[in-house]
Amino acid sequence: MTSSRKAPRTDVPRIIGHRGTAGNAPENTIAGFEKAQALGARWVEFDCMLSLDEVVVLHHDDTVDRTTNGTGLVSEKSFVELRRLDAGSWFSPDYTGAHIPSFDQTIAALTQLGLGANVEIKPVTGHERRTGQVVAAQTAALWPVSLPPALLSSFSLEALEEAMTVAPDVDRAILWWDIPKDWYDHHIRLGASAAHVSAKKLSDRQAAAFREAGVPFRAYTVNDPAEAERLYALGCESIFTDFPDRFS
Repeated sequence: MTSSRKAPRTDVPRIIGHRGTAGNAPENTIAGFEKAQALGARWVEFDCMLSLDEVVVLHHDDTVDRTTNGTGLVSEKSFVELRRLDAGSWFSPDYTGAHIPSFDQTIAALTQLGLGANVEIKPVTGHERRTGQVVAAQTAALWPVSLPPALLSSFSLEALEEAMTVAPDVDRAILWWDIPKDWYDHHIRLGASAAHVSAKKLSDRQAAAFREAGVPFRAYTVNDPAEAERLYALGCESIFTDFPDRFS
């Protein structure tokens, strides 16, 4: 299947809060989004995967061990089981009782807060296509017109293929760690509007290639204002940061 590149967006801010504001509050929680907004963020990024009963939940790792008081795979727990976990006290006692939110709960919170968002499709290994289908379909169905249009991204090309099939009108960006030589072929094939790249991996030469191809690029995860200035000078459109309060 082939697709044409989507037009670049003009509404994505230069600063996007990474997993909410992961340096200031527990990641991928509604409390984190509230904190991000309080610190001046206009957009946030977060990770979506599927529970055992195929509820879209916000979580980054395959397992719940690092960011909750539980253990085991997200994909082997029901949403009810995941909601029972404490997803805040690992970060700070101030956030004891924070929960893993569902995607629909998150959209409701973003609507109240007036926050735009980059929705990363972050499938548990082996669940790439199904996660892409469900996340994209729910984004298309639930995203409010009061917010900037949603932006889907993923490291999984399979997930983005499914997203393109089920929700072709929802904006997509490809996440890269190591940027392959045929990155532009994937960009066109998946109808992407931008590339999201590692600040650590981005070379001056690759930045020039993005510029020459007319492909906007955004960099993760940038917590040093001096590094942000270097990236902006290379033509970077936006940065993802754990500390939006460090940037004017």
